[in-house]
Amino acid sequence: MKYLYRIYQLFVALPIILVASILVSLVTIAGCLIGNGHFWGYWPAHLWARIVVTVLWLPVHVEGREHLKKGESYVFVSNHQGAFDIFLVYGYLNRNFKWMMKRSLRKMPFIGMACEAAHHIFVDKRGPSKIRATYDKARATLREGMSLVVFPEGARTFTGHMGDFRRGAFMLADELQLPVVPLTINGSFDIMPRMRDGHFVSWHPLHLTVHAPIYPMGKGVEYEKQTMTQAYEAIMADLAPEYQGYRENPDQ
Repeated sequence: MKYLYRIYQLFVALPIILVASILVSLVTIAGCLIGNGHFWGYWPAHLWARIVVTVLWLPVHVEGREHLKKGESYVFVSNHQGAFDIFLVYGYLNRNFKWMMKRSLRKMPFIGMACEAAHHIFVDKRGPSKIRATYDKARATLREGMSLVVFPEGARTFTGHMGDFRRGAFMLADELQLPVVPLTINGSFDIMPRMRDGHFVSWHPLHLTVHAPIYPMGKGVEYEKQTMTQAYEAIMADLAPEYQGYRENPDQ
């Protein structure tokens, strides 16, 4: 069955995914140029993510979306298990948002240009002024009423376990007094860990847990750290047993 699934991936799924990726990128770029970047920057990619997951026959289970209120802006923070985190969150969180993503992703053919057109936020660490500009853009996005999705680990895991959280997302939430929503992703590491980028997909269910929002109880570094700890513990507690516990990530 494994080899039949690989043949299917190579001759059926891969061509569909490539064509869908190019078409969705072009539609996103064109739509954002015409106007209403919040619409065109989200809905085509939302559909694209669902196409990828569906064509690969990956079952998805989501719980906790009832915690989210219509019209409220959130800072979503998630563990980063693998490449399929993107498809799971984009396709199944069912919330319009902007990503904070690595600057290197801008170089991806078609997709990088689409992300730039959609005004997703590329994290630029090439100096203090670049870092400030990154957070200024994230701050402006949140003030417009959009939500933000961040992987606070800053890099995908090598082990399936969680590493350390960086404080940037929590600093923004504290400054703007916005609720932080922890997301736990399970299954993405089993489908394609970063050590196997570009290899065949392994069939495995995907699971997304949307935890209850953590609303600000005050403002300042103490409250920021408290929220970060609470979010970390909520995400960790819902990980599959084999991935429970901290592991240092040398890429952080």
